[in-house]
Amino acid sequence: MSRKVVVGALLGSAAVLAAVVAGYAGSARSATKATPLPSSSCGPVVYKGSGSPDFIIPSDLPLQGAIRHQTVQISRAMIWALAEAGWKAGPYKIGYQSCDDSTAQTGGWDTAKCATNAHLYANNRSVIAVLGTFNSGCAKIEVPVLNRAGLLEVSPANTNPGLTKKWDVGEPQKYYPTGVRNYARVVATDDIQGPADAMWSQSLGFKKVYVLNDKQTYGFGVATTYRNAAKKLGITVVGFEGWDAKASSYEALATRIKASGAQAVFLGGIVCNNGAKLMQDIKSVDPKIQIQTPDGFSDPNANGSVANGAYISVAGEPPKALTGAGATFVSSFGKQIGTTPNPYAAYGAQAMDVALLAVAKGGGQRAATTKSVFGLTVSNGILGNFTINASGDTNLTPITIYKQVGKNLVPVKTLVPSASLIG
Repeated sequence: MSRKVVVGALLGSAAVLAAVVAGYAGSARSATKATPLPSSSCGPVVYKGSGSPDFIIPSDLPLQGAIRHQTVQISRAMIWALAEAGWKAGPYKIGYQSCDDSTAQTGGWDTAKCATNAHLYANNRSVIAVLGTFNSGCAKIEVPVLNRAGLLEVSPANTNPGLTKKWDVGEPQKYYPTGVRNYARVVATDDIQGPADAMWSQSLGFKKVYVLNDKQTYGFGVATTYRNAAKKLGITVVGFEGWDAKASSYEALATRIKASGAQAVFLGGIVCNNGAKLMQDIKSVDPKIQIQTPDGFSDPNANGSVANGAYISVAGEPPKALTGAGATFVSSFGKQIGTTPNPYAAYGAQAMDVALLAVAKGGGQRAATTKSVFGLTVSNGILGNFTINASGDTNLTPITIYKQVGKNLVPVKTLVPSASLIG
C-alpha cells in the first residue's frame, strides 16, 4: 500500500527526522487543515488518508545521540499504529509529526529544547495530543506547560514515579498547576522496575552490589528503588554514587568498585550519559563483574560490544511473547523494518493507540480528550489488556530481564515484584 507524506524543509536533525518517515514516501499532499509544527523542531506531517488531517499528534523524542536508532524506531512504530487505524481517531483525521527534544551538543534530551517544544505544542491548536517524552526529566519540564493548555501527553517510556505518584517533595502535584491531570503512560514505573532488577540480582546469587546513577531524574530514581529493594532482599549495597557524564575516564571509580568486593554493578541511568565508556572502564578493571542496567541501556547499538553479557530490564513482556494485536505488530512492523522490533517500539505503537482512543472519545476538544484517557480500558491492545488509572498509570507491571548478545536483546526472565518490594 502506498503511503503519502507532506514534504517540508528539515533543519537541525534533518537526517534523523527523514529516517523516521522512511518507507512512507509517495505523492505529496500539500494542503492541510491542520497547522504543522515548525521544521526547526519537527519533521514533515505524515498523513495518508482522504482529504487533509483535522489534527496533529506529534511525538517528542530525543532523535540525536547514542540512542537515536532506538528512538527513530519508536517513532516509526507510532506511524505504523496510525496507519493501522486508517489515519483516524473516530471521525477525526490525524496527521503525525516527529519532533526532536535533543540537540547535537547534548547528544540527548535538552532542557531548553523540551521547554521550547512544549510551548510549540501548547500554542498550536491543531495539536490534539502529544506522544512523549522518552526521558522523565524532559517530561517534568513539558507536562506543566501542556497542563496549562489542557493538552494530553501519553508517554511510551517515562518511568520516574514522581510524574504520577507521591515521590519527591511536591510530587506529583507540582506538575499539574491547573489541578487537573493531563499525563498518562503505558509503561511500568521505576518503583516496579528497580525491584525487579534486585530480584534478578538475588536470583543470580549476588551478595554484594555497587549501585551507580547518572545524576538525572530517571537514573537516580531507578537506582534508588533498586538499592532499597536489594537491601530488603538481603543484598549488601557496598556503594551508591553518581557518575559524571562528562568524565574522560572512570578508572578510579572502577577501582573503587572492585575494591568493594561487589559481584555486580547496577547502572541507574541512560547510555547517552557516557554509559558505554563507563561500562568499558568498569570491565577493564574487573572483567568478571556482572553489569546490570535498567531500560536506559535498552539499545544494544548504543551500548556497543562492551555490554555483551549485561542484563538489561525493560517493562512488559518481550516482543515475541506478545499475542493478538501485539503479535500482529511484531510481525508486520518487524517486516517493515527488517528485524525484531526493539521492546520499546511496541510501547510507542501502544501510546499512539491510547491517544487515538482518547481523541475519538474527546469530540475534538483538548479538555475532553485529556479527561477520557483516565479510566480508559484497552482490550486486545498491542501490549494486551490493561487500564489507565486515575493517576495516569497502567496496571500492567511485568518487567522482562534481557541479556545483550551482540546487537540483540535476548529475553531471559519476566518478573513481577511483590508489593513488599515496591515503593
